[in-house]
Amino acid sequence: MILESQRRQVVEHAPDLAALTPGRTGNLSVREGTTGDAFAVTPTGVPYDSFDAEDVPVVGVDGERRNGKMAPSSEVPMHAAIYRREDVGAIVHTHSPWSTAMAVAHQPLPPIHYMIVAVGKSVPVAEYAPYGTDELAANIVSSMDEADATATFVENHGLVVTAPDLETALENTHHVESLARLYLQTTAAGLEPETLSDEQLETVLEQFESYGQ
Repeated sequence: MILESQRRQVVEHAPDLAALTPGRTGNLSVREGTTGDAFAVTPTGVPYDSFDAEDVPVVGVDGERRNGKMAPSSEVPMHAAIYRREDVGAIVHTHSPWSTAMAVAHQPLPPIHYMIVAVGKSVPVAEYAPYGTDELAANIVSSMDEADATATFVENHGLVVTAPDLETALENTHHVESLARLYLQTTAAGLEPETLSDEQLETVLEQFESYGQ
């Protein structure tokens, strides 16, 4: 089966979207390594726990469907565009509430906490375009490129996070959601969040190089 491992990963982790996004509106994808020419992606319009590996669509980075019993996510143009332009292995897209609140306010997330370095030194906001369009895909790629970030809010839409692998993409989606909540709760209390300097963020990045087992 084409991209067998990647399709199993989609089946395993698609239910994780339920905690991040309402209904069936989120999607995720994973490809082989960070340079593969095709990716496995969640099928469109079905519950996250209602499909098997053979159902999972496989799509080329050119956007052409290659395999799978079910139709792919309507956001295939976005996934394909990111894979064509970025050296990433997985993408997660959600309408998670705190991140989407930032998106509808057109508010980028500044470096209020050191964990932002998981996705960059800020989370920018991509310009709005109708979902599922090449225009939206281009806006998202441009937003992340300009900010040197691996995540972006999307105006009046939601959040997109990229990473070398699917587990990291999901983990970083939770990081951004948590920081968006922290930012909004601070401002809702009438307080002005203080931000970390570029020098402080660079120190965190150096520390993270030796973090973990």
